[in-house]
Amino acid sequence: MLPMRIVPDPILRQKAKRVSSIGGSLQRLIDDMIETMQEANGVGLAANQVGVLQRVVVIQLPEDEEPWVFINPEIIRREGEREVEEGCLSIPGYRGMVRRSVKVRAKGLDRNGKQVRVSAEELLAQALEHEIDHLDGTLYIDRLVSRDQLWKEEPREEPQEAPADGEPVEAGRTG
Repeated sequence: MLPMRIVPDPILRQKAKRVSSIGGSLQRLIDDMIETMQEANGVGLAANQVGVLQRVVVIQLPEDEEPWVFINPEIIRREGEREVEEGCLSIPGYRGMVRRSVKVRAKGLDRNGKQVRVSAEELLAQALEHEIDHLDGTLYIDRLVSRDQLWKEEPREEPQEAPADGEPVEAGRTG
């Protein structure tokens, strides 16, 4: 796992540089980013979140078996606008309401250097916008609907062992 950069780390506000060649070190970075994202239970990760100023993002939706890899990604078209809840691995413990596109078309290269174009909606569109924002030094807190639309997350409760037969069960949080 790679160390996660956390706000106010200045690298998160820097614009990442285009990748000019795809070699072994980039492949290792991609593999490490995927592992780091999965270990952190994230949906996406941009290279500058792990301290590398290169235009690389990885995204893995809950229903996807394999992660998406985008090198030098760009949004080429946006449609509509919606308000969605977001969080970020670089801003742990907080969530907020932001404006994102309903649909996006994006392009970039896959990990083998092949041109990729994707039309995305819902979570994939949101993740693409969020991660490409990272590469431009923009954080989701810069896109809040309003300042009062940022809140601290409730800490997750640790799962408890099931009670033995006959023991009382306490009411707890669900979901």
